[in-house]
Amino acid sequence: MTNAFPPHEPASLRGAVDLSSLVHRDERRATDAPGGTPAEGGATGYVAAVDDQSFGQVLELSRSVPVVLALWASWSEQSTQLVASLERLVNAREGRLVLAPADADRSPQLVQALQAQAIPTVVALVAGQPVPLFQGVQPDDVIDQVFDQLLEVAERNGVTGRVPAADAEGSGEGAPEEPVEEPLPPLHQEAFDAISRGDYAAAASAYRTAIAQDPRDDLAVAGLAQANLLGRLQGKTLDEIRNRAATAPADLDAQLDVADLDLSGGHVDDAFDRLLELFPTLDGDGRNRVRERLLELFQVVGVEDPRVAAARRRLAMLLY
Repeated sequence: MTNAFPPHEPASLRGAVDLSSLVHRDERRATDAPGGTPAEGGATGYVAAVDDQSFGQVLELSRSVPVVLALWASWSEQSTQLVASLERLVNAREGRLVLAPADADRSPQLVQALQAQAIPTVVALVAGQPVPLFQGVQPDDVIDQVFDQLLEVAERNGVTGRVPAADAEGSGEGAPEEPVEEPLPPLHQEAFDAISRGDYAAAASAYRTAIAQDPRDDLAVAGLAQANLLGRLQGKTLDEIRNRAATAPADLDAQLDVADLDLSGGHVDDAFDRLLELFPTLDGDGRNRVRERLLELFQVVGVEDPRVAAARRRLAMLLY
């Protein structure tokens, strides 16, 4: 998908807090956030808190309705204020968006995957793909404009669902209802459940079985690429990956890892450029590995994405 959100002016980062130290911080229990900010996985209206363990659920939900993922922390007053504003503005969209606040202290893998460098950081999820939105506190009118653009991007990618309003006489005040959608095929559900518990090898196995049964199952092909990507990044830290790539520019494994990291954080062009610039310097085996990795990353981003089309053309020119 195209990134519809150009970088904000430096003033828009006013009040951002350095997050780099959180990558190696031991996960700890956080107290309830001030002002009613969700910290215990609760949900109100169209808002449901998320962490490393439950991230797979909102990732899957983003295939039906755009999800606004907000990294916050109980020690950052600005981030709790922003989440309160986001909740109000998301609720005003009446189910066209879902807000998923994530406590950074409880979600180190999420912080790493999104390459978040500040609190608060806000990223959208559309059809399982991250779309960076902004860092720091933003005024309501700016957030509203960003949400308008987000809905346009979602519509272009076929994500036009709506979460039904909570039933006042149903499961309790503020409990969100799941969007109405068709159940997943059994193997896709098996893969989704495996991703939810962090078992990416099992997810990949389920997707491979689905592809063997139906080679035209494009969703399984894309799902396999995503599961492989998550599996390769599991257990690695942002600093570890970037430091290794910087100190060993000729180490192909290190460069492949940092390309995975870039793409997982939404830096699609950076990931493609890194591998395409590396390609001519490699021997035959190295070129084949890069070609295979690029083809897999193309599936993660989406073969109809214009950035994929441009990268395919560059790869073809390098091959022939």
